[in-house]
Amino acid sequence: MNFPEVMNPPKLARDTLRVIPLGGLGDVGRNMTMFEINGKILLVDCGVFFPEETHPGVDLILPGLDVLSDRLDDIVGLVLTHGHEDHIGAVPFLLKQREDIPVYGSQLTLGLLAEKFREHRIRNADLRTVREGERVDVDGYGLEFVAVNHSIPDALAVAIRTEAGTVLHTGDFKMDQLPLDGRITDLRAFARLGEEGVDLFLTDSTNAEVPGFTTPEKDIQPALDRVFATSTQRLVVACFASHVHRVQQVMNAAARYGRKVAYVGRSMIKNMGVAEKLGYLDVPEGLLISVKDVEKYRPDEVVLISTGSQGEPLSALSRMASREHPSIELTEGDTVLLASSLIPGNENSVYRVINGLTRLGVRVVHKGNALVHVSGHASAGELLYCYNIVRPRNVMPVHGEVRHLIANGELAQATGVPSDRIMLVEDGGVVDLADGKAEVVGRVDAPYIFVDGTMRGVTESQLSDRLVLGEEGFISIVAVVNLHAKKLISGPEIQARGFLEGDQDKMFDGIRAEIADALRSALDEGVSDTYRLQQVIRRRIGRWVSGKMRRRPMIVPVVVAT
Repeated sequence: MNFPEVMNPPKLARDTLRVIPLGGLGDVGRNMTMFEINGKILLVDCGVFFPEETHPGVDLILPGLDVLSDRLDDIVGLVLTHGHEDHIGAVPFLLKQREDIPVYGSQLTLGLLAEKFREHRIRNADLRTVREGERVDVDGYGLEFVAVNHSIPDALAVAIRTEAGTVLHTGDFKMDQLPLDGRITDLRAFARLGEEGVDLFLTDSTNAEVPGFTTPEKDIQPALDRVFATSTQRLVVACFASHVHRVQQVMNAAARYGRKVAYVGRSMIKNMGVAEKLGYLDVPEGLLISVKDVEKYRPDEVVLISTGSQGEPLSALSRMASREHPSIELTEGDTVLLASSLIPGNENSVYRVINGLTRLGVRVVHKGNALVHVSGHASAGELLYCYNIVRPRNVMPVHGEVRHLIANGELAQATGVPSDRIMLVEDGGVVDLADGKAEVVGRVDAPYIFVDGTMRGVTESQLSDRLVLGEEGFISIVAVVNLHAKKLISGPEIQARGFLEGDQDKMFDGIRAEIADALRSALDEGVSDTYRLQQVIRRRIGRWVSGKMRRRPMIVPVVVAT
């Protein structure tokens, strides 16, 4: 089991199914998989990845949509497995390129998506609601939807029948046997599909390194009750804005302990409104109040359900921690409950918020010191169980970092799947399925697509510039020359930001004279190209700042010719 070298895939043969992950394999987020057979493309999921500290100024990261840019007319459908952002967040960016792509998903998934479309002014989307047990024919693809249990209601796995064979894509799932909504993963359907023959099994890898079975959601209720019972002042519960089950548990606890509930954060208000309207969230009458009315109640009479469990800088919880929230001010003795797990890469942001809250005297309860969250993903024991009942001919681990994918592949091998039938690929890996045999045949470029504000277009080069500016600083040098007289008229004038303190004029006295001499020498030698003169400046000051300051700032030389 080895990840393939970079190579160009061959032309796709007739009646062969090609599978290309465009996101979600190698990181946790921006999940998207492309299927193609006989010129027709089916997509499963289209999510976003949230930026890390190495992505300054970036709001969202999209999957490799550019792979599809010249194939948009070949797309016959988009299947969404569930309503989490890392599976639906990029759909508006895809539909802005072709708005009439049919989108298949459960009622709640499409309800959450419809809210996004309103924000993005997408008015003519073709949304098609499906349910577990339903079968749909989509231009050469036979789709069957299977109920799976996850940390959001209405999640679906999808079986995809094609001329090349049958694929079973689990989406995100676990096997909670006592789920809060009573909707279990349909293992009977998995077994039936296994009996029919699953040629390629795409399985959730997120918890493949975790032994045993994932803890049931109901098991966190005692910990929630302890938090409510011991909180004597204001209580804030932060969780994912789509975690309907967790919000329902908090609602139920609030009703038992006599607290009103207020949502804080635009996405929380929007998503829970959709969930309540569609019947997935039961809000007791009179329990919910507006955040504007919170001050009408004593602190011990209200619980706030907030966004910001991942430490997002502009989220409601982050603003509370930094005392910047317009209406909520936390004080010593208040309690904040982080009812979520850490998404890899968000650790620093979350701990920064925890430290900020602790500095205010707030008690912070989180997964590290109490059982206040359980995962929505199958652990190793559940994955082994699924492999044994499905008995797939080929396996392709999905949804996870490299270590998760490898761990999932090892589980498949332990149940008897031959190592050469386990497709370990990252984003852009190309897998072809024909005659019951899957094979890695190449790789395409499926890079990150950065979204800055509401617009795509931040390049890797621009991101690199931002990192340099943030970490190393900036120097600009302006000089005016007369090319005909071969004279330096004025300058060089030097300005620096981000790495110097004190008197800049004195700091640059020596190098200013050196740059002036270098420019005069270049002019005397007949250099009459301002670009070449700028390079003279860049090289001279670059060597100076590197040797003297041990820094590599962005250098912007400007030569004005008169």
